[in-house]
Amino acid sequence: MATKKPKIVLFRRKREQKTDYGKRLKLLTSRKVRLVVRITNQKVSAQLVSFASTGDKILAAADSTALKGLGWTYSMKNIPAAYLTGLLIAKKAQEGKFEEVILDTGFRTPSAKGKIFAFVKGAVDGGLDIIRGNEEKTFPSEEVISGKTIQDYAIKIKENKEVYNKLFSGYLKNKANPETIVDEFNKIKTKILG
Repeated sequence: MATKKPKIVLFRRKREQKTDYGKRLKLLTSRKVRLVVRITNQKVSAQLVSFASTGDKILAAADSTALKGLGWTYSMKNIPAAYLTGLLIAKKAQEGKFEEVILDTGFRTPSAKGKIFAFVKGAVDGGLDIIRGNEEKTFPSEEVISGKTIQDYAIKIKENKEVYNKLFSGYLKNKANPETIVDEFNKIKTKILG
């Protein structure tokens, strides 16, 4: 007679840590279009996804690499890029006449004033209705979103060429001036909203 319990084999996507089925079920029972956001080491990507019995349907997508086409030469994964990507997906959502969505962050738990909430602020400013908590506690400040903190720090350490070149090597390689990031941010924001 066997005394051991049978081993439970998890779904493949759960084993690979790609899908949290409990969280997915809660999102699907809302019956709203999901705004899926993923932040990688290179970019911020977003999709508007609806559930169908044959599989999820992607209704619209945007990622921060699209900002290059608008003239953005800075990082594709920082807070200003996340905000601008939120504006992009909101514009695409308005074209598809989607207004109310629910946020899906996957396995990532968003931290207050981080990239995901910068993305959400961009989507909200672009016209999407997303369930969110206390905006003062969760959204980054306007200075952080526009890149003013990056600009101020670049101006502060400009005299120390070695440190400046090391910290802003990615920007300098792309011929992006960290002292003018706020102006560039505002230009791109105007292009997206215009």
